[in-house]
Amino acid sequence: MAIKTELQDHYNVLDNWDINSVDPCSWRMVTCSSDGYVSALGLPSQRLSGKLSPGIGNLTRLQSVLLQNNAISGTIPSTIGRLGMLQTLDMSDNHLTGSIPTSLGDLKNLNYLKLNNNSLSGVLPESLATINGLALVDLSFNNLSGPVPKISARTFSIAGNSMICGVKSGDNCSSVSLDPLSYPPDDLKIQPQQAMSRSHRIAIICGATVGSVAFVAIVVSMLLWWRHRRNQQIFFDVNATDQYDPEVCLGHLKKYTFKELRASTKNFNSKNILGEGGYGIVYKGFLRDGSIVAVKRLKDYNAVGGEVQFQTEVEVISLAVHRNLLRLIGFCTTECERLLVYPYMPNGSVASQLRG
Repeated sequence: MAIKTELQDHYNVLDNWDINSVDPCSWRMVTCSSDGYVSALGLPSQRLSGKLSPGIGNLTRLQSVLLQNNAISGTIPSTIGRLGMLQTLDMSDNHLTGSIPTSLGDLKNLNYLKLNNNSLSGVLPESLATINGLALVDLSFNNLSGPVPKISARTFSIAGNSMICGVKSGDNCSSVSLDPLSYPPDDLKIQPQQAMSRSHRIAIICGATVGSVAFVAIVVSMLLWWRHRRNQQIFFDVNATDQYDPEVCLGHLKKYTFKELRASTKNFNSKNILGEGGYGIVYKGFLRDGSIVAVKRLKDYNAVGGEVQFQTEVEVISLAVHRNLLRLIGFCTTECERLLVYPYMPNGSVASQLRG
């Protein structure tokens, strides 16, 4: 309850988080393991504000924390470092300030870390370089400074932090300087009759310096722009030649066409609805090969940040392995639709797990 107390929930999305309830596993957006421990908090895009309570560190069985696209402010609690089983931490697109806690380096099972689009400052903790299993680290568009540790993530973005010095190589930032583009030969001696006036030499030096700085600024700007564009497209390879059914490549997941899923649900017939929640409607689908699936048709996919959020969540869900979490088996993305495909569970629990 400490988490709810410090968050400001103006839209009552946490209204069933009841202090008198002995079973938090019944609370909305809370997932528990079979032995009754809280294993996931999924609160993305819920318009929450306030602060994240240090009490989150008491939920030591947490494997996933999704708090992206809210208005949470304050600092990141250092107690998150106690969550030794945590695999996914996404607090991107909030109003977080302060530094990144060194204790995050204690999260040895962490695979995904997204803190981009906040107002975090200070240097990156060296402890992040000790996490060996990182697949994605996104710290872009903050106010971070100093050198960058050698983080071993497969995908790493630090773009949009103007005071970052670059990958650490043993030198501190105070030693970084711009060298002249060229030097005159040592044996070149200017004779008195050929010597230029002092003011002329100063003008040339100033012009060369300004030109050098401008050149470096242009190169850095182009690099940041390229990395930002690359970061936005890193998860999906979309074939732009087919605007109605773009091909998306993402590992082992099956790529369904919209026509195929529409036919399987009988044109998303209301009689096929298994459940409905804040993020979409779940339909029962019958594929041509005879298999039965649950098709989740997402709402509001093209809200601010929706595309990036969809891409991130598909990758996170597809790699999540837990006996109490539904395994994502496929997806569909078109110009107008975003759909997720799960195995159908005839006992009805699929609907309850997909209603969020």
